[in-house]
Amino acid sequence: MKQITVLGSTGSIGVNTLDVMQRHPEQFSVFALTASTNVELMYAQCIQFQPQLAVMVSPNHAMVLQERLKQAGAKTEVLAGAAALDEVASHKEVDMVMAAIVGAAGLSSCIAAALAGKRLLLANKEALVVGGDVFMSAVKQGGAVLLPIDSEHSAIFQSLPDSREHWPSVIDKLILTASGGPFRTWTPEQIREATPEQACAHPNWVMGRKISVDSASMMNKALEVIEAKFLFGVDPRQIDVIVHPQSVVHSMVQYVDNSVVAQLGTPDMRGPIAYGLAWPGRVASGSCALNFSSMASLTFESIHSAEHQARYPGLRLAWETLEGQSGSTVVLNAANEIAVDAFLNRKIRFDQIHTVNMLTLNALSFVSPVDLSSLIALDAEARSVASQSCFSLIK
Repeated sequence: MKQITVLGSTGSIGVNTLDVMQRHPEQFSVFALTASTNVELMYAQCIQFQPQLAVMVSPNHAMVLQERLKQAGAKTEVLAGAAALDEVASHKEVDMVMAAIVGAAGLSSCIAAALAGKRLLLANKEALVVGGDVFMSAVKQGGAVLLPIDSEHSAIFQSLPDSREHWPSVIDKLILTASGGPFRTWTPEQIREATPEQACAHPNWVMGRKISVDSASMMNKALEVIEAKFLFGVDPRQIDVIVHPQSVVHSMVQYVDNSVVAQLGTPDMRGPIAYGLAWPGRVASGSCALNFSSMASLTFESIHSAEHQARYPGLRLAWETLEGQSGSTVVLNAANEIAVDAFLNRKIRFDQIHTVNMLTLNALSFVSPVDLSSLIALDAEARSVASQSCFSLIK
């Protein structure tokens, strides 16, 4: 029986993780659940899964949750605050940690789990985008097992040899697939006036609002390129992106002999979640099997076409920041989080997300971060500059 902490249990990945776990009660047990402010769903999850600990980042929401659980006779202890996330991520009774907190807010708890030597199921790509070498150093220092949960990186991991020491000599390039999001056929003029509702209407995947906007701008893929660099230890120039509207081929590895190995599946996050939970084995995920006889076609489009370059100008920032000063990826991620929030709150246009990202990258001068405190400081500084950039566009 594996004891699991789910960081961000009320989000899409967290909900799907619990769905997979409940299918295998003889193998997986919930030790702790965490959320920010969603008391209603957290309460329901605590009643169903009966974790020893629950964390609400908001102290006020923690008090409400504790009172409701007390009235229900539940024995779950409720903790509050960001420091409690680190506590439940590194707790001695925990075997695995699902890291599903959106954004840079999940970095500290990911590092805590890594240093404690947990099996870390990484659905929070920002931990690597922001943490970079600092995060990977924590993984090595703690002896943690790091397994990617993003569908693209899970697909690459499943397509690689078991022995990591062989990767450098056999990998030619990693090919990340991208659906193209809801604006794949839109003109730049149409995209300019896109609403939050349109940006969040992903054609294939059911995701949270922030990641849906990132998918629409292809910034999600830019972050995945950065994540792939650190996860698999390849040169950024060995990473490519191709548009695959059907989202059946989740990503591919091209080997030095030009053979290509791909992982296929339905667009359902329960697949990579189940793989991470059961690795190196496999368990039923609840996702539907592919029906090849019903597929009319699988198509692919070059991300380097003039049309897609105009639709997704932010994608190139992945390679630019990786080849730039260490810490540039921190700035990019922070600026993008601020810009997406401004767009979702109808303060800036969709196309101005890229504008804010560029303004922030060009405006900020910084010293390369070397530890968690300097990463947090740079992240805060970048957010301040990005907020000012948003304000200048509003005016």
